[in-house]
Amino acid sequence: MKKKAIETIREKNEIIENIIDAMVTRRNFLVLGHENPDEDCIASMVAFSLLLSKFQKGVKICLGKKVHEHYQYLLNICKYNAIQVYDTCDTFADDFDTIVICDTPKPSMVELSPRIKKLLGDSRILKIEFDHHIGADSRYIGDRGYCLVTEATSASELVGHLALKIRGKKELLSEYQIEDPFTRNLVLAILSGIIGDTNMGQFLKSRREKRYYRLFSSMLNEMLAETTVKETNFKSIDEVYTELQRLSGKEDTCFSYFNGKKQFSGSVGYVALDEEDMSYLFSICDEETVVTVARAIANDLAEEGGTFSLVAYYDNPAQSDLIQFRVRRSQGFKAYDLRNLLHTFKIENGGGHEGAIGFRIPRRLIPDYRGYVRELITGLGKAAGSRVV
Repeated sequence: MKKKAIETIREKNEIIENIIDAMVTRRNFLVLGHENPDEDCIASMVAFSLLLSKFQKGVKICLGKKVHEHYQYLLNICKYNAIQVYDTCDTFADDFDTIVICDTPKPSMVELSPRIKKLLGDSRILKIEFDHHIGADSRYIGDRGYCLVTEATSASELVGHLALKIRGKKELLSEYQIEDPFTRNLVLAILSGIIGDTNMGQFLKSRREKRYYRLFSSMLNEMLAETTVKETNFKSIDEVYTELQRLSGKEDTCFSYFNGKKQFSGSVGYVALDEEDMSYLFSICDEETVVTVARAIANDLAEEGGTFSLVAYYDNPAQSDLIQFRVRRSQGFKAYDLRNLLHTFKIENGGGHEGAIGFRIPRRLIPDYRGYVRELITGLGKAAGSRVV
């Protein structure tokens, strides 16, 4: 069927609700784009993957081949958020229950491989689609009721619209401990797609496109000013984009610092940063960057060691007196429910699921920080020892 614009607001909202329900209830997502992906294609894939990571879902992006170095900052966002990106799409053996196709006009343009072709032909796998290409020889790829396909400046704008809807669901955000889905990286990804597909707005023609371009650029400008540079008011989307890229670049320094401190005790990988470490990091990074990188490092260490990981660090003393702990289980190791660790150590201010937990403890309750970390590592080591090889 040829793609056409969604006719009513009600229909559009129903599709969005269906997609949100899938994001909550399904577990393992594969995100695809078209052959030789451009900026909007990659940006929309990254943006939606960031939203999925907020809901603690397994998500992988398949690009089909190496992309131009111009897009490396978008792929770095994936690295810092523990989202795996593949150049070849036949190397993984995951049991995906959902496929997401971004910015792809018709099925023949999907970056196919024998593995991808087989997955797309499996009716048991749900297909979700984001696209702004309508008419001409376009054809739907997603399942009925799950195609957010309509007029827009870009596929990234449609992902941004979805994020706005999620932002209004306070109970859902509370359940998943999401303060705000619009992190700086999500803003950068959405902006990249909108800018890339419209050449900074120069290609826009209709009033609708121009209105939404102004809406998103103004909204993202305000978000950036409020969350990262409170004394700055940017005058154009060009300035917003430049500043976002500059700030995102600091994540590389933060990531390298965390990664340089990693250690292993048997199969358990860990990083424990003390007050001196964090004093340095908070002098060059904000809280959001530290949280994002800590999550990525925890995931990497769990997979590298094969069982568990632990990342511990002090909060910025100007913001709180807590010490943060994040524990992750390798995807291949399912012999232990990490929530048991909360019970074993009588931890009340924490939560998560069987494969990942987080908790925080006031500094005054941990007079011996290194000793407490060793106790946690010992507990995880004992759990890892129960693995059946």
